Amino acid sequence: MTSVKIIPKNDGKTNKDTENIKTDKADIQNKKQSKKIVLPGDILVESIDFLAGYGTYREGKKIYSKVLGLLRDKEHVISVIPLAGPYTPRPRDFIIGEVTYIGYSNWKVNFGYPNDATLPMSGVPEFIENGADLTRYYKRGDLLFAAIDSVTKGGIIQITMKDKRARKLFNGKIINISPPKVPRLIGKEGTMISQIKNKTGCIINVGQNGRIWVKGDNEALATRTIKMVEKLSHKSGLTETISRYLDDGLKKIGTPEKKEKK
Repeated sequence: MTSVKIIPKNDGKTNKDTENIKTDKADIQNKKQSKKIVLPGDILVESIDFLAGYGTYREGKKIYSKVLGLLRDKEHVISVIPLAGPYTPRPRDFIIGEVTYIGYSNWKVNFGYPNDATLPMSGVPEFIENGADLTRYYKRGDLLFAAIDSVTKGGIIQITMKDKRARKLFNGKIINISPPKVPRLIGKEGTMISQIKNKTGCIINVGQNGRIWVKGDNEALATRTIKMVEKLSHKSGLTETISRYLDDGLKKIGTPEKKEKK
């Protein structure tokens, strides 16, 4: 069976610092290997059997890391998830933003990017006649959970509220985390964010731009947990660690009945 090397930058050692990734599907998803932290310029793999994914580039047979981040290897695609950095808008991403301006035929929405996003009338589920009062739909200060519809090379971002998951957010609180940590918060197939939702009973919407909206009786515990995920995102076994943290937090909070007895 063919094996390929993952080699730290400028290091010729082949014992402790060198790890082998076997090319069969089961081993390529090895948990320890997928949590490896790599540096810009690190040689991640030397084989034509792998594809260069996000955060990487290829030179000949070698795939290098572009950024400091977590190595991801899935189905022969090598990627690196950055540990820090700004958000880069992509179509089909969901973001959380605030309405900052209302024009004749659109709204401007700030989502922490240099350019505000544009929400056109055509991006709203309801039919809106020309000249209608747009404040009947969204006002300044409203928080929106919206999908990115398009991004131009010039940095013009258009969003839509027509996706069934898009909605206006009422009350609750906003938590800000580093955008590159969002995939870790969501977890593989949504496992991490699902357990936070289920155990706290909170409604949570995650924006790829690093804004998280939380609403529920256990907002404080959910907030602490989300910030812990951000802090420990590079650690392996994080799902289990967070599960224990939530269980301990819920025990300390106790039930309403227990609080009344005290």
